[in-house]
Amino acid sequence: MDSLIDVILSRRSVRRYKKKAVSEEVMKNILEAGRLAPLANNRQPWKFIVVTDEKLKMRLSKRRWSWFIRDSAFTVVGCGYCGDEEAKKWSTVDTSIALENMVLAAWSMDVGSCWIGDFDEVEVKSLLGIPEEWKVVSLVSFGYPENVPPAPMKKSLNEVVSYNGF
Repeated sequence: MDSLIDVILSRRSVRRYKKKAVSEEVMKNILEAGRLAPLANNRQPWKFIVVTDEKLKMRLSKRRWSWFIRDSAFTVVGCGYCGDEEAKKWSTVDTSIALENMVLAAWSMDVGSCWIGDFDEVEVKSLLGIPEEWKVVSLVSFGYPENVPPAPMKKSLNEVVSYNGF
């Protein structure tokens, strides 16, 4: 296994997946990494829907920037509870941290992933039976990469970091 910093620095958004199932053990480790993520007041305001059904994946892949869901081994729909004021304030951040833990855990086991923000929340909630007091934070597709894209151009550290003030 690579060091954590190697995993973080090498991770890429994968949009082309092999037609290969992810084992139950690997999937469980990915999901467990999310479950154990740090969060505000240990409220655990999240629910993760694992979509493996081919028809559901096809339905989720109809938008311009989500087409690759159909080829994923599975896609996680991260939901945050918004039923009270504290949950409304923190559930999106907490759920996002958990999803990122899953993304990094997956990459450490050679499973690629891609965050998906292109979804119709009303449609996803209806399709998956998500209650009104829950928000769809993001979808993340997972699978073994068909290929790993090159690193995208990023701003330099000096452009995005300052010390002791903006």
